[in-house]
Parts: sequence; C-alpha cells; structure tokens
Amino acid sequence: MAKTKITINNSGSVRLEGEFEIVDKNGATYDLGGREIVSLCRCGLSKNKPFCDGSHNGNFEHEATAFALPPKK
Repeated sequence: MAKTKITINNSGSVRLEGEFEIVDKNGATYDLGGREIVSLCRCGLSKNKPFCDGSHNGNFEHEATAFALPPKK
C-alpha cells in the first residue's frame, strides 16, 4: 500500500494525500471521485461535512504544531 500523508493545517482542515478510503460509521465508503487529495473539516462549520468547504476562514483558530503523545498505558 502506498504511503498516506495527513497534514493538520493551521486554523483549517485536515488534508489527506495518497491512497486512502473514507468510510462512515456503518462502514459505507464515500465516493471520492478518483481524488487522491481531500480536506476534512475540523471546525464543524462546513456545509459539506466531513469535507472542508472553507467555512473555517476567520471562524476557527488553531496553531498546528506537532508534539509527542505520552506512552500508552
């Protein structure tokens, strides 16, 4: 399987690039129309959830800086 890159954007979406599938809570697969890059909503304002439609602009702030999670218990 090809590598998938997930980018958490500042004050915006989560960008998925590569080979992946997105499924709903019932396991049904979203038809991505052949896209290899999609952005998922993080702000909750998109009219096209789970996909980003840009509604976060000026309405959502988060500085995306990587950090280490604590060890698993």
